[in-house]
This record gives sequence, structure tokens and C-alpha cells, in this order.
Amino acid sequence: MNKWCVYIIQCNNKSLYTGITTDIERRFNEHQNDDKKASKYCARFRPLKLVYKSLPFENKSDASKEEYRIKQLSHKEKKIFIETNK
Repeated sequence: MNKWCVYIIQCNNKSLYTGITTDIERRFNEHQNDDKKASKYCARFRPLKLVYKSLPFENKSDASKEEYRIKQLSHKEKKIFIETNK
């Protein structure tokens, strides 16, 4: 069974997009290149840069909780989080 991970993408407007997936490489490629599978937000602000990926979580629920926690952070707090979790 695939493990779930949280990722953060920096868009070309310097905004930060947070999501979860079982395959970060595939999902990032979709955001970067596939208009049908990309989030509408990421598709508008290409090119993109993957700036954070978490260690795997045991289940989708735990990954979703971490995604939610990160999404509640301010932009400044997210940048600090990314820098301290490289």
C-alpha cells in the first residue's frame, strides 16, 4: 500500500500551494504540465517549484491533518516551516 505525503509547491507568483498524494513526482508533473489533472490554481501560476515534501504518513487521514495544519499557517510561517524542514 502506498504511503501518503504532504507537499508544498511554490508558484511563479511566490504563493505556496499545499497538497497530499501517494506519488509526489507524478502529482508535481500533473500540476506542472497536465491541464486536466493540475489544480486550477497551479495551472494559472506556472512554472512551479517543489519546495517541500514530507516523510510518508501511515494513512491518508494523518496526511490530511498535516496538510490542514500547514494550510492554516500564514505565508511567512509556511516559509519558515519549509526552511526548517529541508
